[in-house]
Amino acid sequence: MVDEEGLVNFVVGGRLSAPDNVTPRYRAELMRLMSIFVDSEMAGASGFADCINLAPGLRERITATHIVLQKFDHARQVLQLMEQFGANMDQYVGAHPWASRLDRSVNLGTRRMDGDMRLNVFHYPINGWVDAVVMNCLMGQATVVQLDELSRGSYQPLADVLTVILPVERQHAELGEHGLQAELERGHDKTDAQASVNYWYPRVADTFGSSMSDHFTQHRKYGLRQKGREELLAQWQGIVRPLLSRFGLLAPGDAPHDIDEQVSLQ
Repeated sequence: MVDEEGLVNFVVGGRLSAPDNVTPRYRAELMRLMSIFVDSEMAGASGFADCINLAPGLRERITATHIVLQKFDHARQVLQLMEQFGANMDQYVGAHPWASRLDRSVNLGTRRMDGDMRLNVFHYPINGWVDAVVMNCLMGQATVVQLDELSRGSYQPLADVLTVILPVERQHAELGEHGLQAELERGHDKTDAQASVNYWYPRVADTFGSSMSDHFTQHRKYGLRQKGREELLAQWQGIVRPLLSRFGLLAPGDAPHDIDEQVSLQ
């Protein structure tokens, strides 16, 4: 039987390889992380599936379909790891209405809702194709930042799976960026695109969690991640603010001169 002190000492420089190697507390935090990922991929794919027919052309619809397929497959890969801890894949997939969304006016902040473990950003509805690509652009980069951190974690099977998933999720973020660029080049109203940025930016920022949560402390203790919430959030902001500036868009709270400074530093 693995004891808590021995596990904490081991993960300082090592990685765990199987369910039998973990303590109940480590298992709880690991399962929570995996559940958040699986539920978010399930909900994200289900919500984006509804947007496929909103795409302006056949090529975009095929691309959106591939993204949905790959996100479902990412959920499957991590859910298979959860099965090793006793999760039932068939019951799990059917346990929640993954495509359900709240009213557009709702803002949950970092408050958790009862039920599935999806990130709150996947409780909000998408309003049209440009809104979808803006959300995909911003959330895609947040996913890359967070998966890059989790892929360095102390549970080897999860780290290995996320290392494979990461480049695909990075491509999803890039496709969101290309989709936004294409719509603006087609003449889509930049004011409307900015409204989508204003809506999604703070909601995506909330996916990095609350500074009041003790989960980051536990994750560091168990080697499941090293960076704190503020560092990860700043990393994401450092990516998306210059990205938005290239399209003449602003992160909420930025002034035009801030954008000029960002561009000059590139």
